[in-house]
Amino acid sequence: MNRDEVEGKKQNLKGRIKEAAGTLTGNPDLESEGASERADGEVQEEIGRARRKIGESIEEFGKNFKK
Repeated sequence: MNRDEVEGKKQNLKGRIKEAAGTLTGNPDLESEGASERADGEVQEEIGRARRKIGESIEEFGKNFKK
């Protein structure tokens, strides 16, 4: 797991908490802010996952190329 994945997970969780707090308190601004942070976190996590997969593929290609 790389830094983008970890940061994305943290932002996603933080957004979910804000979104739930906004729902519970009836605060649509807080709920909207939480939903936005959650979505941003999901995107960052996906970017990190893709970056990791690409890195793994490059490493595998390098190992196979040496043979």
